[in-house]
Amino acid sequence: MGLHKINHGNKSTWLSSWSIPAFIIGGSIVIMLTGEPGQEWLRYDRVWIGQGEAWRFLSGHLTHLGWSHLALNGAGLLLVWFLIGDSYANSTWFQITLITVATIDVAFWYLNPELYWYVGMSGVLHGLLIAGIIGRIRSMDVETGVLLLLLVAKIGYEQMNGAVPGSEATSGGPVVVDAHLYGALGGVLGALLAKFRAEPQSSK
Repeated sequence: MGLHKINHGNKSTWLSSWSIPAFIIGGSIVIMLTGEPGQEWLRYDRVWIGQGEAWRFLSGHLTHLGWSHLALNGAGLLLVWFLIGDSYANSTWFQITLITVATIDVAFWYLNPELYWYVGMSGVLHGLLIAGIIGRIRSMDVETGVLLLLLVAKIGYEQMNGAVPGSEATSGGPVVVDAHLYGALGGVLGALLAKFRAEPQSSK
C-alpha cells in the first residue's frame, strides 16, 4: 500500500513511531475512567475557561461523550496514523498536534462564542490527516491524492450541510463540524511550519 510504509527491521523504532497515538488514546481512556465528574472538569467549557481553567483548552480534546465516542475517535486515529504516520519525525508530529489544538481552541474562542462546551479529538484527527498528506506532497501518489480530495469534500459538505449523515448517532451526540474545519486549518499551518523548518525526517 503506497500510503504507509513501515520498517519492521527495527522494532523499537516502529514502536516509538506509534507513541503519539498511544499517548492520546491512553490519556482519553484515563479521562473516561474518571467518570462524569472528571469529564465535566476536563472538557472544553467556555464559562470555566473564562474563569481561569485554561487546562480545558487541551484536555477537552481528550475527553469524550462516552466509550462509543472514544472508540470511534480512537479507531480513526489509528487509521490516520497507519496511513500517514511516517510523514514526519515524532518531534514534528508533536508540534503539529499542539498547533492543531491551539488553532481549534483560538477559533472556538473568537469565532464560536455560542459554543459553550466541546469534547472529542475529531478536529485534531482532521488536522493530523491533512498535515500528513501535505508532508507527502512531493511524492503524492494516486491513493494520497484521493484521500486529500475525500477530506476536502467532507469538510466542504459539512460546512454547507452540517454533520455527515449517521455521524451524530455513531458518536452519541451532536457533531461540531467547525472543529473539523479549524483542525484542518491547524494541520495545514503545522505542516507549513514543519516544511519551513525543514526538519530531517527520522528513519522508521
